[in-house]
Amino acid sequence: MSADLTWLLIKNNNSFLIKRSGVQFSSEAGNLLNKNSFKFSGLANNKTVGIEAAASGRGVVLSTKKSGVPAYKPAKAINKVTLSKGIRKSARSVAGLTRAGYRADLRKAALARVAAVLASQKPVKAAPKKAGKGIRANKN
Repeated sequence: MSADLTWLLIKNNNSFLIKRSGVQFSSEAGNLLNKNSFKFSGLANNKTVGIEAAASGRGVVLSTKKSGVPAYKPAKAINKVTLSKGIRKSARSVAGLTRAGYRADLRKAALARVAAVLASQKPVKAAPKKAGKGIRANKN
């Protein structure tokens, strides 16, 4: 089935669709911005790029959809690679993949998603206690 026909069938009604305050979002795998649009759809497009946090809590999992795999074998249609070398190397890998002709239009969104996931995995630093100013603050 073509990507356009698939989009026409699922754009207004699917299990991943979230409608709130006049805005439509989508929670499907492979949708980088979670927008309900054909460009970002992980269900309708033949080539998709998905980025999620790794199960180990360190790094990201880059998933792409293979072309030429029959529709009745959905598990074999997805290629997953874990990137855990750091933000620069992960971003370089994602940029290289998207620049090489595999959905070059998603490069900016994919890099933003990698940066956001890796930033969320950093430990939160405790703020140092501020020293009080004045005679009364230093009294104790």
